[in-house]
Amino acid sequence: MNLTIGAVILAAGEGKRLKLDAPKPLAPCLDKKLVDFPIRELQKFFSRNKLEGFKTAVVGHQKELVQAYIAGRYPDVKYAVQVKQLGTADALRAYFDSSIDTHKLDYTLVICADTPVVSEAELTKMLELLQSEKCDAVAATFKEENPKGYGRIIRGSKGFHIVEEKDATDEQRKITEVNSGLYLLKTEYVLEHLKDVDSNNKSGEFYLTDIFKDDLNVKALCFPQGNVFLGVNNLEQLEMVETILRAQKIADLREAGVRFIDSSHTYIDDEVEIGAGTVIYPNTYISGKTKIGKNAVIEMGAQIKDSIVADNAKVLAYSILEGAKLGEKAHAGPFARLRPGADIGPEAKIGNFVEIKKSVLDRGVKVSHLSYVGDAFIGEETNIGCGFITCNYDGAHKHITRIGKNSFIGSDSQTVAPVEIGDDCFVASSSTITKSMPNGSFAISRGQQTTKEGMAKKFIKTKEKK
Repeated sequence: MNLTIGAVILAAGEGKRLKLDAPKPLAPCLDKKLVDFPIRELQKFFSRNKLEGFKTAVVGHQKELVQAYIAGRYPDVKYAVQVKQLGTADALRAYFDSSIDTHKLDYTLVICADTPVVSEAELTKMLELLQSEKCDAVAATFKEENPKGYGRIIRGSKGFHIVEEKDATDEQRKITEVNSGLYLLKTEYVLEHLKDVDSNNKSGEFYLTDIFKDDLNVKALCFPQGNVFLGVNNLEQLEMVETILRAQKIADLREAGVRFIDSSHTYIDDEVEIGAGTVIYPNTYISGKTKIGKNAVIEMGAQIKDSIVADNAKVLAYSILEGAKLGEKAHAGPFARLRPGADIGPEAKIGNFVEIKKSVLDRGVKVSHLSYVGDAFIGEETNIGCGFITCNYDGAHKHITRIGKNSFIGSDSQTVAPVEIGDDCFVASSSTITKSMPNGSFAISRGQQTTKEGMAKKFIKTKEKK
């Protein structure tokens, strides 16, 4: 029979010091919110250790917003409400009061919503210690050179207890082993001791730390890296955890064979996937559910979000991809923009100052410079000249342009959609195409040139001599 765990996510905080127009659990972190990180790591923890049970978010400040966000992404998460911010023990009481089922689980895990660097690896180590030592509770701790603000770990001959900063003596404040706020406890143990926790302290709060005592079968597991447990209480700490998370992501990608020219100036979010052999230049920003294949090149200044870049493709300098696909051996840029729905086929070339939106370009299509292609389908090996525009909007509706394969569209031409140009067609430069063209046809649509010798002097402006 699998172990059962109730994972409690403390997500009731207001976060005044963050100075954001959002409750603390919904503070932005990379391309997500703070609360996303503990929930995702709990999912991994349950899966890795074959655990059963459920996850519960204890909400409070702006609970409707927090609950709506979580419900939209993690429908299996349950909720408990902490009416007033009276401390961590009060939050855990709210959790146990939310359902009698919470009392029936083997273990109770408590994790804060504002510690996004904590991973399933730390949770698993705590579980292993709890089981191997057959203890009643484990608290994660770490050493901190400047421990101001942290609860101090006072180790006894058997167990330990925790003294909060405000309640500590001068001698106790010198202790550098501190409390992380991450706990794994036997449910029967915490239920037995939680009822005795009072608010007789300088903060007037109910501290969950009071359930740890010297003469009890409890353990403090000291981790070597304290930055794992960094909580986010202000914007400086938010920046710090984002830096840590990005560094971890880059280290994982480097280990998998991705080359970084200057990783200190590269921004890659957690869910991004990049294949071996790919080279990432500095000042790139890659976010969302982006997938980049093997042996690709992402040059400096590129911004890629929720996009797919295939094997051996190149995103050249200062190009922007959002919700786009760039096929194998295709090139985009420099200074190209692929908007949502841009689907660029293998070996295609999208050049400088070209914008593609909601269009499919087949293999080998070339749109080399200074063009806009929107709501279009372009067949393989067709060449689009400089300054081409699909006129796709009539003021009320978008319309489709279709261009076949092996066609040539001259520079400074436009198609007024809806219109179709067949295979093997030739459109002369400076033409405006308003009517469909059958396969193999030629079209020219421009005024006839008239030349008047000697007339230029009537139009050329010159400065008067003083």
